[in-house]
Amino acid sequence: MEQTSLKSLLLTSDHLGRKEQLSVSFLFSILAIGIAGLVIYGAYYGGITALLLRSSFFSLVACSAMMLYGSRYKTPIVRVVFYALALVALIPGPYLWNSYIDIIMRGAMSIPTDTWVFIALAVIVFIFVRIAVGWALVVLMALAFLYAHFGYLIPGQYGHGGYDLNRLTSTLLLSTEGVYGVPMGVAVEYIFLFGLFGAILTKIGTGEVFVDIARGLTGRVQGGPGLSAALSSALLGSLNGSAVANVVTTGTFTIPLMKRVGYSPKLAGAIEAAASSAGQIMPPVMGAAAFLMAEMIGIPYAEVALAALVPALLYILALMISVRLEAGRLGLERDNEAGLRLLMETLKAKSYLLLPLIALVGLMIAGKSPTQAAVLGIVVGLLISPWKASTRINWVDLIQSCKETLLNTLPIVAAVASAGVVIGVLNLTGMGLMVSGLIIELGDGNLWGVLLLTALASFILGMGLPTSAAYLLLAVLVAPAMTQLGMETLSAHMFIFYFGLVSAITPPVALAAYAAATISGADANETAIESMRLGFVKLLVPFLFVTMPGVLLIGDSLSITMAIFLATLATISMSIGFSGWLGTHLTMVQRGGFIVAALLIAWPEAAADFSTNVITLRVFGMGLLIALGVYLGAQCKKIRLLSA
Repeated sequence: MEQTSLKSLLLTSDHLGRKEQLSVSFLFSILAIGIAGLVIYGAYYGGITALLLRSSFFSLVACSAMMLYGSRYKTPIVRVVFYALALVALIPGPYLWNSYIDIIMRGAMSIPTDTWVFIALAVIVFIFVRIAVGWALVVLMALAFLYAHFGYLIPGQYGHGGYDLNRLTSTLLLSTEGVYGVPMGVAVEYIFLFGLFGAILTKIGTGEVFVDIARGLTGRVQGGPGLSAALSSALLGSLNGSAVANVVTTGTFTIPLMKRVGYSPKLAGAIEAAASSAGQIMPPVMGAAAFLMAEMIGIPYAEVALAALVPALLYILALMISVRLEAGRLGLERDNEAGLRLLMETLKAKSYLLLPLIALVGLMIAGKSPTQAAVLGIVVGLLISPWKASTRINWVDLIQSCKETLLNTLPIVAAVASAGVVIGVLNLTGMGLMVSGLIIELGDGNLWGVLLLTALASFILGMGLPTSAAYLLLAVLVAPAMTQLGMETLSAHMFIFYFGLVSAITPPVALAAYAAATISGADANETAIESMRLGFVKLLVPFLFVTMPGVLLIGDSLSITMAIFLATLATISMSIGFSGWLGTHLTMVQRGGFIVAALLIAWPEAAADFSTNVITLRVFGMGLLIALGVYLGAQCKKIRLLSA
């Protein structure tokens, strides 16, 4: 057992000799432990200056990345180069620690040594981003540097005086406005910490509890495995906030189970992909971009999570309705091994594994910061782990959790480092404000025009960039334009957040759908299109943030109540229309009727608007929904009587 556990700490590579593999794996594990220790100390005790904490974190992460990427190359000389780059990556953090007082005394004005350290940092960032994320952010960073330096060659309002290497060094290295800006702060203070929290809970078996609870609640219903997949993936995703990680974690169990009871491979994969993407919008953890949003807006993360609750529940509601109706349309079987008995057995035997999550939420409600609550949640998880042999974890499991968290965090850290560079240049040159003005001009000063442009930009960026990077760029460039046109700040940022996330299930780069298709054996693009149909709420609900901010719990109690009521009715009606089945197959006219009813109920005016025209439209929409439901109910009853 112990030897098997130790082997799991080895980095996999076909090109390393035994000694080299052991050495690299050992150093990578040491770095993972060191990063975890730094993050936990900074999160709970604080006291480390932001620039020093962020630079130390990035140096350790970039060093581990260079070692990991180097170990994948077959040519020894290339591996040596990467190992040398790992040493270079370690320089900026300690250098800033050692020079911090001197940097303050000279007003963060750079000297030649600073410039050389900045050049080394820039090289590391470019290589790190290229391997971890791809060319899209590399090109953006290169354009940012070129614009910063050669801006004097651009005529008109978009030009500027140009900035030399010394000025770029001062901004991007010696301050918290560049590589070590707010995005990097979120990575060190939230993303890694909550990733570690989720990894430890997964180790002790909390994820399995979610799956069993979901099966217990939904298993005996027709098409129960699909409902179980939707619910368990959403619950598990609330811990890790990653759609792809969710698919490969729960999908290996739920997809074969769905196929066994009659779901097609395409539909099984689509359900899992759509459900797994719910984790990025489902409190309490959500995705990395949610932590970034809290910092960008300047509000507590708990407020962001609370605001996201109703839209997330609407998404899960729509998905559950769609899955249930699909099961009825296909005449699928039930999961006879699940049901209330499984639920009671699970709660009796394993409910204590939910204590860390309960502690996390309870501590945040009690006033603890999210970081302190996460640290204490980890402590609770470690304390309850030894209660039973099946959930007990040893020191190797802890190291493995640190290592897995680091591996999962590498692309995010690369993304926020590059986004920090781009944002730093935009702020330095004033280009960010000019782009916001250009967007308002292109939208002809109309909020809905700007929203459509924003949705398109978010969707395109989401295809080529990680969610966190796409959100950061749009939060700087587009959100100010939306707020200038009268939109609530939180609504504007949540709108961008949602459309940046939707790329997980929309072609041509639907990573969650592609991962699910790999497990189900279906065509990847067909799975993505099907998952879009099931997860349509992600495309439509963001527009409600504009006219009905009450769904984000913004406004007075009447506005919030009306917004939730109307959004729920519209979601139900739209789900039925998209599914095409309600006890019997729906005609195109009937499906269109449900969709029209949904649009009328969610008419784009304030939820508490009681003017005659708005009330008439919404009442007509509700009447249409009720009439269709009554008519189809009568049809189903007639069919049952005839068949009897």
